Amino acid sequence: MPPPIAPKGESKPKSKISASRRLSLKILLLTRASEQLEAEKEAREENKVQYLGENLPPLQLSGLQLEEIQKICKQLHEKIDKVDEDRYDCEAKVIKNNRDIHELNLKVRDLGGKFKKPALRKVRVSADEMLKALFGSKNKGSMDLRANLKSVKKEDIKQEKELNNEVGDWRKNVEAMSDMKGRKKMFDA
Repeated sequence: MPPPIAPKGESKPKSKISASRRLSLKILLLTRASEQLEAEKEAREENKVQYLGENLPPLQLSGLQLEEIQKICKQLHEKIDKVDEDRYDCEAKVIKNNRDIHELNLKVRDLGGKFKKPALRKVRVSADEMLKALFGSKNKGSMDLRANLKSVKKEDIKQEKELNNEVGDWRKNVEAMSDMKGRKKMFDA
């Protein structure tokens, strides 16, 4: 975004630091930062050597019996297993934290309301094209959806009307059975 244009007569406020001074300060900051990075690397290396010295003393296998060597191997395997368990636990925590961070970022994005759903456009696709898109070229036969529809014939309609007439109107049946004789007819049937 370009800076706003000032009206004539007003000038941009000048920096209190000259360009050469600003450049020299940048160079000093960069050299200081690189020195700190190197110091951090050295500190990490020292911590690593110290940790290994404490937890992994140097092995002296000369002059030991077979049983003693086997005992040392078992101890080393136990330490390796413990370290692997710790590493696995740390990885699981990192994965869980990354997932939580991702979910929280999505919530923040949703709350911000800046995400807009894109406008969907209508697409006309035939059944064959849809099947081809879904299943790829595996589906060789075409599918005619209209062939599976039930056809209604005039004869079927006439048969349904005749069945309705045989059953008759329910109101006539109720009136015929409304007196005592009708109830008796119901129980006799």
